[in-house]
Amino acid sequence: MKRILIIEDDKDIIELVRYNLANEGFQVNAAFDGSSGLSSLKKSPPDLLLLDLMLPKLSGLDICREVRRDDSLNRLPILMLTARGEEADRVVGLEMGADDYVTKPFSAPELLARARAALRRNARREDGTSALVFGPLRIDLARREARGPDGQIHMTPLEYRVLECLARQAGLIVRQEQLIREVWGPDRLDDSRSLRVCVKNLRSKLESDPRRPRYLVTEVGLGYRLRTDEPGKAAQS
Repeated sequence: MKRILIIEDDKDIIELVRYNLANEGFQVNAAFDGSSGLSSLKKSPPDLLLLDLMLPKLSGLDICREVRRDDSLNRLPILMLTARGEEADRVVGLEMGADDYVTKPFSAPELLARARAALRRNARREDGTSALVFGPLRIDLARREARGPDGQIHMTPLEYRVLECLARQAGLIVRQEQLIREVWGPDRLDDSRSLRVCVKNLRSKLESDPRRPRYLVTEVGLGYRLRTDEPGKAAQS
């Protein structure tokens, strides 16, 4: 049974989430403020975190930042709960490492779909290829991690998923719409800003000069491409 922790100060929202997700077979725990929520997730890490941004004692952004700094928690998928009109906060949340968001008021089917998608993206992928190598960059598909010249590259689950989608088609242009569909789902095709935020974060971790990317390049008007030393080819091991 997958365990979900919701950190939210609105008790009505917590009860709505608890009722609907529990009916779908999830175990749902709750915290009503940021401080107790962070303590709870560190004591017993869930499979998914539902996180309100505006919280007493400790903000959702602070929690997100703390989770991504913790090696034992940084792969935890985070689904933000945001109010309408908080686009700037959503962008900051994505920059801090959140994976996706649901805008209040949300329906039970929408929340369930986003939760399942986040869990599915974070599920361990198994296939016949163990790793892809692009110059100094090595992407381990089984372990869901990447390493560069300075060692392991710490990424959020969302950042890894974007990188993996590009790596599986290395050297080729991956259209923006395809990336959004595979990473966020078909209902977010108009959310190109979240993709740009994620690519910006990835470049800060992958590139020696993010302003002049060598590997993760933009194909203007089309999408993105993970450039290899030999275009269109990647070493496999």
